Amino acid sequence: MRHSSYPVAARSDCLIVALDKLAALEGRIKDLVKVTQDLRQKNQLLEQEVRAARARLAEQDEANRRWERERSQIRARVEKVLGEIEILESWEDSKEVSLGEDR
Repeated sequence: MRHSSYPVAARSDCLIVALDKLAALEGRIKDLVKVTQDLRQKNQLLEQEVRAARARLAEQDEANRRWERERSQIRARVEKVLGEIEILESWEDSKEVSLGEDR
C-alpha cells in the first residue's frame, strides 16, 4: 500500500482537493451543456427565420416576375396604340393633302 506512508490528514486533503476539482469540472460541464442547449434553440429559431425569409423572397421574386410580364404587356399595348395613332395621323395628313390638291 503506497498510501499508507502518507498521513491520513494529507490523504484527506488530497481527496478534498480532488473532489473540489471534480465539482468545479462538473459545474463547467453543466454550464457548457446549458450553453449548447441554448445555442441549439437559437439555431432552430434562426433556421426558421431563414426559411421564412426565403419563402418571402420567393414570393417577392414571383411578384416581380409577374409585374415585369404585366409591364411588358402594357408596353406592347401602348406601343400598339401609338402605332395606330401614327397611322391615323398619317392618314389624316394624306387626306388633307389630297383635299388640298382638289381645290
